[in-house]
Amino acid sequence: QVQLVESGGGLVQPGGSLRLSCAASGFFFRSYVMNWYRQAPGNQRDFVASITGNFNTNYADSVKGRFTISRDNAKNTVDLQMNSLKPEDTAIYYCNVRYSNRPYWGQGTQVTVSS
Repeated sequence: QVQLVESGGGLVQPGGSLRLSCAASGFFFRSYVMNWYRQAPGNQRDFVASITGNFNTNYADSVKGRFTISRDNAKNTVDLQMNSLKPEDTAIYYCNVRYSNRPYWGQGTQVTVSS
């Protein structure tokens, strides 16, 4: 079965950096687009970044130039490097894949940007 496990969240000061990682299993990883989403309290879950199996990337306007998504098709992992973090980046971050016509989500990892 499809499993996505995120790690790497935490508390960081504004302007700081964090690196999130998602370990995937249960599907042929390199064939699928992998995504990161985030959800702040009281808000909907929003798209952050995506990466195809061929390493083409796409970003939400709010994170362009600050976040970088990457993947390792040998290790079945997808990472999100987050730099120049702002308080408005505070959210639970989720790894996502659409497999067999349905979305799968990890359990999420909390990112808090605060002084």
